[in-house]
Amino acid sequence: MAPEILIFLGVVLVIIFLSFVTVQQGNVAVITVFGKFKRIMGPGLNMRIPIIEQIYKKISYQNRSMELKFQAITQDQANVYFSAMLLYSVLNQDKGTIENVAFKFMDERSFMQALVRSVEGSVRAFVATKKQSEILQLRAEIIHHVKDQLDAQLEGWGYHLLDIQMNDITFDEAILKSMAQVVASSNLKAAAENEGQALLITKTKAAEAEGNAIKISADAERQAAQMRGQGVALFREEVAKGMATAAKEMESAKLDSSYILFSMWTDTIKHMAEYGKGNTIFLDGSANNYQRTMQQLMSTLQGFDSDKHPH
Repeated sequence: MAPEILIFLGVVLVIIFLSFVTVQQGNVAVITVFGKFKRIMGPGLNMRIPIIEQIYKKISYQNRSMELKFQAITQDQANVYFSAMLLYSVLNQDKGTIENVAFKFMDERSFMQALVRSVEGSVRAFVATKKQSEILQLRAEIIHHVKDQLDAQLEGWGYHLLDIQMNDITFDEAILKSMAQVVASSNLKAAAENEGQALLITKTKAAEAEGNAIKISADAERQAAQMRGQGVALFREEVAKGMATAAKEMESAKLDSSYILFSMWTDTIKHMAEYGKGNTIFLDGSANNYQRTMQQLMSTLQGFDSDKHPH
């Protein structure tokens, strides 16, 4: 075989080999013709015109993530330090979108710089309108603000911001210390309020219990006094009945009724001596005092008898 034929076959094989292009899954290849965008190759085995059609770059439409650390200043001049995570991807696989991704920026580094500065600027603009005490409560609002601000801009670049997470929000050491003091004082205040309420409840319950005890004791004392009074009244009634009966029996026997009084008086002295518990009793034992005592007892008996038998 002639050398020319061999060379020709070799060239044909090289051209055929260069005509086949493999694109990995999750990627697309941007094809240019003499430097101008021509078409897109999808994943798998593709064919191209060798030498004329060139692969400008391969673009991945898979999700990508990036860590950010930056600083912002609040309305009351407090430094806030953010640690965020961005999740973004190519908007879609349309020709116009892939063309924007391929040619809007000179390289990947330029795009990353623009994306980072856009996120930082959006967060700083939002934080500058808020006070330091509000920042920790506005984590979700900051994320929504950034997404609203960047979605339209990123779509013009051919990208879509899937998610942004504020993983950490911190302040200067002096602010963190003052915040810890505020939390500690709030906890002490809550503990004091709880302790005061508990003490109030304890004292209230104790007062209620003491009041109930006093009420029960007063009711018992009242009932006891009533029963003692009734017992004394019954005793006196029985004594009076006994004295009247004895007087009638003495009268029917034609005996002096003063003997009954003398017997009652001596029994009374005997009772006091037995149950006086060691107390000293002074009695006037003169005849005059005895006569005076008998007269008083007789007058009492006569008054009782007149009440029972009115003339």
